Amino acid sequence: MKKSGPDEDESRSPRDQRTADFQAERARLARLAYRMMGSFSEAEDIVQDAWLRWQRVEGDIDTPAGYLTRIVTRLCLDRLKSARARRETYVGPWLPDPIVGKTEPDAVSADDITVTLMLAMERLSPLERAAFLLHDVFDVPLRDVAVTLDREPAAVRQLASRARKHVQAARPRFTVPANEADRIARAFFVAARDGDTAQLSALLAQDVAIHTDGGGKVIAFRKIVRGIDRALRLFASLRRKNAPLPTLVRIARIDGLPGYISIDRGSILQTTALDIHNDRITTIYIVRNPDKLAHLATERPNSPRTIDAAVKD
Repeated sequence: MKKSGPDEDESRSPRDQRTADFQAERARLARLAYRMMGSFSEAEDIVQDAWLRWQRVEGDIDTPAGYLTRIVTRLCLDRLKSARARRETYVGPWLPDPIVGKTEPDAVSADDITVTLMLAMERLSPLERAAFLLHDVFDVPLRDVAVTLDREPAAVRQLASRARKHVQAARPRFTVPANEADRIARAFFVAARDGDTAQLSALLAQDVAIHTDGGGKVIAFRKIVRGIDRALRLFASLRRKNAPLPTLVRIARIDGLPGYISIDRGSILQTTALDIHNDRITTIYIVRNPDKLAHLATERPNSPRTIDAAVKD
């Protein structure tokens, strides 16, 4: 029987130890890359690039976690330049790839960053975003953040402070209890499906905003819909036009917010996340871009249940 423990670690070849060090950090690196980029595919590419660079590193590394964090952060900073240029020409509102419940890699959903915070971070400079995530979210000591960003600690402290002030207002002010969150999500799905303006009026805040990300790939609103009057007209119009009616796949946490996964127009997979304050829905985030939902392919049922059956579950 093979002996385990310290002796086993000592018997590892340098290559095996290098692989083990990377695998131990892989989930955290994916989480960092996703939070920086807002895209699973880009995060996966960055982690893969980090692995290739890690294999080429010569000599021993005293702190693999810190070294790998620097590699991934710098790769993200390089990619953010082109990513921002692409988003300037993006068709319609841009939303990050949705994190749904427990379907993502273990560490990706291990913090309290919601889609609201992700959008707030989009308004930061790349360096501010990196400083905030590393220091405030991933608990990297300030001196290590300074090394990663190749800046003086005082400058990094200012970057993190500015970023913190910008995103503070976007942090959830309170958490909606799970049962209440599910109730509101189900009620909203049914009211939106039916075009029930009376029920929608009871659920939506007066200044509600609807963000719909189709990326030019599927039908979606090209601009953010703001205000309850416009929202009510919108849902009433969709009820008249939609055939077949939307199908509820399941209620779920979407980017840390109450929401659900559904099938629209018989084939379009979408996620809907609801930001709720004082029992009213203040913001609706809908992702329909198929490129951003590839990781949810298994959510598409072969034979969707009836809507009423799904709602009653």
